Amino acid sequence: MTSHADRPRTAAQDRWLVSYADFITLLFAFFATMYAISSVDAQKLTKVSHALQVAFDDSARGRSIASDAGLLPNRGSRLTPGVVTTAEDVRRIVTRELAPELMAHSVDVSIDRRGLILSIPEAGLFGLGSDELAAPAQALIARIGATVAALPNQIRVEGHTDDLPIHTERFRSNWDLSTSRATSVIAFLIERGGIKAGRLSAAGYGEFHPRVENRSAGDRARNRRVDLVILNETTSVAEEPSVTGAR
Repeated sequence: MTSHADRPRTAAQDRWLVSYADFITLLFAFFATMYAISSVDAQKLTKVSHALQVAFDDSARGRSIASDAGLLPNRGSRLTPGVVTTAEDVRRIVTRELAPELMAHSVDVSIDRRGLILSIPEAGLFGLGSDELAAPAQALIARIGATVAALPNQIRVEGHTDDLPIHTERFRSNWDLSTSRATSVIAFLIERGGIKAGRLSAAGYGEFHPRVENRSAGDRARNRRVDLVILNETTSVAEEPSVTGAR
């Protein structure tokens, strides 16, 4: 007589092992994930995240990010010429090419939602109440022009003043002065900087976009400036007229 213990096991009797093995596998995966999260290197994670973002951006645009040696236009863009992928690409080039000017604080670099901003203080740029570029400033503008001429982006030149009113035979208000200064820089960039006129636009903001409050002479000096905004693609498409529609 064969006992119950001697009977051969059937597949149906061992079916519970499949579910048990799946459970153990999932449990191992869970604890492995928890361990990985607990020991993550934040700096490496940031680098990986940035690399993935760049990779997906490139895939979506159908091209690689422009290199320092040859910035390629975005073929899918409505802009002519094209636009560098990010403001950080532009910052890298500008900070390399204008290193002496940045060290001397002849120009400041910053980034906002519009793109990269090259801010030039009024000191040494224009005479008091004048829109004529001073002789020393022409060399600076020429250097900046040579740098941004190699970029494909649209460029907006913005004039800013302090809050002290002006009313002369030539300038009725700070609106007139700030706009005239912006167009003076544009004229120089076209004539001496080799930048095509179609890439440039001018804006005068008077005293209404200060960097700081006009509380002292030093504060007012900081607010008197000309900004060259190297526009990103989003701003160019949203705010600049279409080149193809121009007459």
